[in-house]
Amino acid sequence: MTATAAETYQHLLVATDGPVATITMNRPERRNALSLAHMEELIACFKAVGQDTTVAAVILRGNGPAFCAGHDLSEMIGQEPGAYRHIFAVCCELMETMQAIPQPVIAQVHGIATAAGCQLVATCDLAIAAEEARFATPGVKIGLFCSTPMVALSRSVGRKKAMEMLLTGDLIPAHEALAAGLVNRVVAAADLESATQALAAKIAASSQLVVGIGKQAFYRQLEMPQHQAYDYTMEVMSFNATFADAQEGMCAFLEKRHPAWKGR
Repeated sequence: MTATAAETYQHLLVATDGPVATITMNRPERRNALSLAHMEELIACFKAVGQDTTVAAVILRGNGPAFCAGHDLSEMIGQEPGAYRHIFAVCCELMETMQAIPQPVIAQVHGIATAAGCQLVATCDLAIAAEEARFATPGVKIGLFCSTPMVALSRSVGRKKAMEMLLTGDLIPAHEALAAGLVNRVVAAADLESATQALAAKIAASSQLVVGIGKQAFYRQLEMPQHQAYDYTMEVMSFNATFADAQEGMCAFLEKRHPAWKGR
């Protein structure tokens, strides 16, 4: 990955396998807690990946026993209001950056994902969890309500389930997260990496240009009134139909052959 390989990260490991990039949070001793420096590195890394045209899908994972335990609370004691505002602003920038890049981002969740870690999972376009994974927004238990995680969580799961998680702070098991829509699939721990890689490879088999257009349109239409959403997506789809990849894909379907994507 040309753009990313030039970067040196203290809290991340970055690797590519063909068109799939894997970003590994590497603070196992802190349960991959999101310090300010860690979040800033994630932002820089996702921006670099987003500009890399050789990457078609991204996997986000964590080293150690946890996926991510949320904000690094050791940085949040005795600060001035402006310092807290900065921490949460950087966190919001991270989440918006993940959804702004054209490549789909898949969370590979092997352990706990709590607070801002649960927010990361909810923000990812897709998520696959091991049976042992657990999810929570436990801020209410320490007097700091998970207000920014609530944004992503409430857009991924139903209102009642989101409120239950936010108001109780209780951990929910992977299969409950699946039923709630927080993750796409639950697999045995031994199959987690292969299942995530297979999903990434399936996405990478489509036109990267078209996938990027579709991801952007999905998030833009999500909060629109229905009529406005149809007007917007009609224009997007009409524009998409003029692409060389759309014409190639339709011809390949009619001719019963595999398409040869051109990226235009």
